[in-house]
Amino acid sequence: MEYRLTDFLPTTKKELELRGWEEVDIILFSADAYIDHPSFGAAVIGRTLEAAGYRVAIVPQPDWHGDYRDFKKLGRPRLFFGIAPGCMDSMVNKYTANRRLRSEDAYSPDGRHDLRPEYPTIVYSKILRELYPDVPIILGGIEASLRRLTHYDYWQDKLRPSILCDAQADLIIYGMGEKPIIELANRLAVVGSSIADIPHDIPQTVYLTDRISPSDDDIVLHSYEECLRDKRSQAENFRHIEEQSNMMHAHRLLQQTGRQTVVVNPPYPPMTTAELDASFDLPYTRLPHPKYKGKRIPAYEMIKHSVNIHRGCFGGCAFCTISAHQGKFISCRSKESILKEVKQVVQMDDFKGYLSDLGGPSANMYGMHGRNLNICEKCKRPSCIQPQICPNLNTDHSKLLDIYHAVDALPEVKKSFIGSGVRYDLLLYRSKDETANKAATAYTRELITKHVSGRLKVAPEHTSDRVLHLMRKPSFQQFYEFKRIFDRINREEGLRQQIIPYFISSHPGCTEADMAELAALTRKMGYRLEQVQDFTPTPMTVSTEMFYTGYDPYTLEPVYTAHTQQEKLAQRDYFFWYKDSKNGNHRAKPRTQEPKEEKRGRNRRHK
Repeated sequence: MEYRLTDFLPTTKKELELRGWEEVDIILFSADAYIDHPSFGAAVIGRTLEAAGYRVAIVPQPDWHGDYRDFKKLGRPRLFFGIAPGCMDSMVNKYTANRRLRSEDAYSPDGRHDLRPEYPTIVYSKILRELYPDVPIILGGIEASLRRLTHYDYWQDKLRPSILCDAQADLIIYGMGEKPIIELANRLAVVGSSIADIPHDIPQTVYLTDRISPSDDDIVLHSYEECLRDKRSQAENFRHIEEQSNMMHAHRLLQQTGRQTVVVNPPYPPMTTAELDASFDLPYTRLPHPKYKGKRIPAYEMIKHSVNIHRGCFGGCAFCTISAHQGKFISCRSKESILKEVKQVVQMDDFKGYLSDLGGPSANMYGMHGRNLNICEKCKRPSCIQPQICPNLNTDHSKLLDIYHAVDALPEVKKSFIGSGVRYDLLLYRSKDETANKAATAYTRELITKHVSGRLKVAPEHTSDRVLHLMRKPSFQQFYEFKRIFDRINREEGLRQQIIPYFISSHPGCTEADMAELAALTRKMGYRLEQVQDFTPTPMTVSTEMFYTGYDPYTLEPVYTAHTQQEKLAQRDYFFWYKDSKNGNHRAKPRTQEPKEEKRGRNRRHK
């Protein structure tokens, strides 16, 4: 389908003129290329504001050198500037666990590295504050969301305060931002657009203040300065931060930083199906902006024929940032909305009949929730399935099977693959509900026989149950059990598919002896590991807190962690027992550790 330039949100003065606009209400500065697709946060926020009646422009990957012309070309917005630093954390996007430059920037045209700065949230904010000191600056996206409070920065090897302190911005919208951004715009449109007019009572926002009186319901964290002096204080803080990120009715968090206090307002409730449908049904072109014609944007190539069916993840993996950003409660799209998007995909000129992914943060959590929601409303557990599956969780896969059947019935779809991660512990679980058990059995067979492109990737992550406990992952015995089922179904169906496991080295609690055991067990199973990674500490995960503080935030017991490059490489080398020392032909393919919601599909949206 051919699109006109005016079918995209404007990015230049010329494009404003084509629409007949003399000014805009909101200008978004994005560190990613502008792709008008529901997997990319700047597009989602822009389209959401547009649907609410606001004039919105996007400046993708502005040049932050020289005279700042990209920051001045659209002038002053009527309401505020929004900063969207990208679908991935800028430092994870740029560097490996060994702090080496990655081969390409997946969210830039032709994978170029020179189109985004390190920490674009801070860089863009400081430039805008210098140029327009009186215009509100609102932060969003993964980078700001996961740095909303005191956090350890692996690349600086320092404990940093809330990114609001460094960015000189006025407000953070954390998590998935459709609801708070509309509330903010509506409020500013009525009362004014100066910094003094910014409301501080909007849910899911963070602000700095030098005047606040804690209420009885507030949780007062150890101050930034206390955490600098005592790592145990940082570990104690994190338990509260994670619990409140995953509660249906959370408390306000307060943390003193210098002479000011960082205030984190509780999040909005999870989006309803109708609200989520409305977001996905906005008039996206699903294409990169025409300015990128003839250029390859790696992340777009990965997700352009995929469809995201839900948000949230209740897995609670210790090294994962999904719940910190999206929450643990699952919000599902309707079958009608999913089919509508699939029908858009099949009309694309380069669609050959194969959907690359019909999934979500964890592919098989669609439609799952607590049976008794009153229990969920009081729950503090960061995971609904670790250390054991909650008996209140409805693990019925029937709704997901119905989605698969409806999509596969479309004549243009030859096959729909499940490229997102599958939780095999949910497939193996046997509840008291026999209907759910039968659906899990049916789903397992259908997944293996109809939705695997020859290789099914799953993530046991380690073989040591002690390390897996710290990771909040199931016992490796469950991987054995799932592999037996996988192999049996392949034999019965005459298939020759492989199951490909993902593993992590140097995770907190992991020793060289644990890695030696991993190498021995996987070698015995016939694996030459391909999908591997060295643990990378990313802000706002339990694993990162253990790495930095040396304590488990929930027990405050000491945890050993490999810190030096020598220690980390020594552990990683156990993956490569089969490497030919003479010619090096057998190197495993490094698995880059992006926060899971950013990696498995870049088919999830991040605001």
